[in-house]
Amino acid sequence: MNRDHSEDQASINLSVNLGGIMMKNPVAVASGTFGYGFEYADFIDSRTIGAVIVKGTTLEARPGNLPPRITETPAGMLNAIGLENPGVEVFLQEYLPALREQGVTVIANIAGNSLEDYAQMAARLEGHTGIAGIELNISCPNVKQGGLQFGTDPHMVQNVVAAVKAESSLPVMPKLSPNVTDIVAIAKAAQAGGADALSMINTLLGMAIDVRTRRPVLGNVFGGLSGPAIKPVALRMIYQVYREVNLPILGGGGIMNPTDALEFIMAGASAVSIGTGIFVNPRLAADIAAGMEQYLRDNDLQDISQLVGAAVNR
Repeated sequence: MNRDHSEDQASINLSVNLGGIMMKNPVAVASGTFGYGFEYADFIDSRTIGAVIVKGTTLEARPGNLPPRITETPAGMLNAIGLENPGVEVFLQEYLPALREQGVTVIANIAGNSLEDYAQMAARLEGHTGIAGIELNISCPNVKQGGLQFGTDPHMVQNVVAAVKAESSLPVMPKLSPNVTDIVAIAKAAQAGGADALSMINTLLGMAIDVRTRRPVLGNVFGGLSGPAIKPVALRMIYQVYREVNLPILGGGGIMNPTDALEFIMAGASAVSIGTGIFVNPRLAADIAAGMEQYLRDNDLQDISQLVGAAVNR
């Protein structure tokens, strides 16, 4: 008997369990690109997105870096925002209640400059309903270790993940930096620290120079490169980690359309995060979810999990 269109739609399952973070579809919006969701209310209903990873949050308010803080590059952009945010108390008292009322799946992104900062942030978030999980921004300088980034040293990665896990009952997902020699070693360290999932990848370190002034374009000199230019690097790293580490992966880096997103899923990601592409198309997260659903239907597949790691030989 032929099924009608509604029955076909009902048979498609896009839901994902990302290390304990339940998502209605495998599309999240990356931290720092979507604010707290309200900024895009005229374009998209945040409840239709698999998860909103809110702007990076620290214990105290931060003003961010000096401008200029963003510049466009070929096939991407550089940003040096510097974790500008109102601090954890404002997030908990003002933003989280509004997100909770809307029914948005919220992942909190936390950052700090010491192991104690991360542990305190995790403890501060504990017990607040409406937070589905924690994403750790470990591309931060450890001020007690001479400014070395947490995310570039396996020992520090393991320690910061373990410190956050000790203070939180929420799923914990470190966001791995690509600015390392061996991404698999970093991923294994995160797993040893108790990570529930991995977020891959953060931005690549880059810069731009204004030849008229003969000075760096960004006020901070260096910034994070994102957009289509980094997609091949992100895919390669996810492929490598998926073969070696048994944790679900949130994959991102230059995703601009459903085909890009499907490549990440086939490389080993269970879900994807959309960042720079949102600035081009504010509805991109919804468009990608719809495109994934259409691909499953066109290929007689019922569940997005059937595609996870499909291109990986392990």
